[in-house]
Order: sequence, then C-alpha cells, then structure tokens
Amino acid sequence: MLEIKLHDGPARLGKHMNNTTPHLLKFDPEMMIRDEPMPYDVPLEMASWSVANTIGKAKKGDCNQMAVIQGSKYPDLRIECANSLEKLGFRLFLVANSEELLRRPRDLLNIIISLRKAMNPNSALYFPFTKLSFIPLLAYMGIDLFGEPSADYYAHIGILTTPDHDYDLEKYPIYDLNPGEIKNYNRKSLDFVLREVRAHIKNGTLRNLVEERCCSSPEAMSALRILDRDHGDYLESYTQLY
Repeated sequence: MLEIKLHDGPARLGKHMNNTTPHLLKFDPEMMIRDEPMPYDVPLEMASWSVANTIGKAKKGDCNQMAVIQGSKYPDLRIECANSLEKLGFRLFLVANSEELLRRPRDLLNIIISLRKAMNPNSALYFPFTKLSFIPLLAYMGIDLFGEPSADYYAHIGILTTPDHDYDLEKYPIYDLNPGEIKNYNRKSLDFVLREVRAHIKNGTLRNLVEERCCSSPEAMSALRILDRDHGDYLESYTQLY
C-alpha cells in the first residue's frame, strides 16, 4: 500500500515498500499474479473477456503481489477491472498496454485519470514502459512507479536516452559504447529523472519541469495540452489555494 506524504498537483510523493515515490520498481515476474493479456485495439467483447478472466485468475492469487489492469482501450472496463481487483485486496497495479498508450495521448489521459479518480488513493500505479521525457508528465498525472524495460529496450537497439532527447548512436556518435554500457547509461538517466521529479514535487515546482520536458516530445506536448484543456477539474482538485 502507498502512503501519500505530499501532493504537487495530482503528483504524489509517498512511501511504498520503504521507497519514496515516484520511484523505480525492480520488476520480478514472480511478483505478478496471472492475468489475461489482451492487445489494445480490440472489440469490446474481447476486452470484456480479458477483464473477466483477469479478475477470475486474481481470485486465486496473493493480494500482496502485483495485479494487472486490463481493459484495452475502454476506460469503463479499466475501472471495472481495477475496482474488482481492489475489492480482492490488491493495492499494486500494472497498467497494461503502456507502450501503446504513449502513442495515443488522448486515450492515455482518459484512462489514467479515470483510474486515478475511481481507485483508492493508496493504490499504486506502475507504468512499465515509457520515454524519459514522458515521466514528469506521467508522475504529474498520478503514476507512482516506473520500470527499466524501456531503458533496456532502447539500449538493445543502440539508442542513448537522456532527460530531453533519445540519440541513435549510429547517427549521433556522442559516445563509443557497447550495448551493456548503453544500458547502464540509460538506467542512470532513468534514475536521475525520477530523482529530479521527486525533488520538484518537494519544492512544488513539478509543473515547471513538466512543461520543460514536454517541449522535447510532440506526443508529450499533445498530452499536456489535452490535459489542460479537457481535465482542468482534475488538476484543480489537487491545486493548493493561496
């Protein structure tokens, strides 16, 4: 369970398993319960079947493990899945189809904000795959935990990741690194960004960082604009009045 210590907008600085959130979750397949995976863009019937089976399998699992929020592109199904899993006692959740959501800013916002509004505030959301430039925005929206798969994936294809940009080292030979060295660099960059986000939350300046980072990513900037235009009530509900 997540213990919230401080808000900066919807972002949450808290404690989860003795770590300060937002933080990097060292993922282990053994910590996950079984679910029913489903692609993102599928008919409603298939997504409903996935949710029903995910809930059914969770009933046989350990609520101290991580559950998966299925539901494909349907926010109502995502909420149904999350709330049913919470009733079973789960408090740690992986958001399925994270890579696909990053390519669909409007859907990303609708699903994450719908979940954050509907779920127990002490439930933690884990987003396993993301670009570094997206992390401040995702934390601002209420994501608590992030993973290393994206850092390792980009290293595998020769991409060096920094807080602002991703560099193909064949096109931009900034360093002469082998895949293992790129992986270490990318993981350090991920660690830096999460430390940066936590520091900005403590200082009440995360929104400034979000705007700065979104300028380096068209997808992130689109998401921020939609967030401000369509979800002002969500932001205002966590904004301090002076």
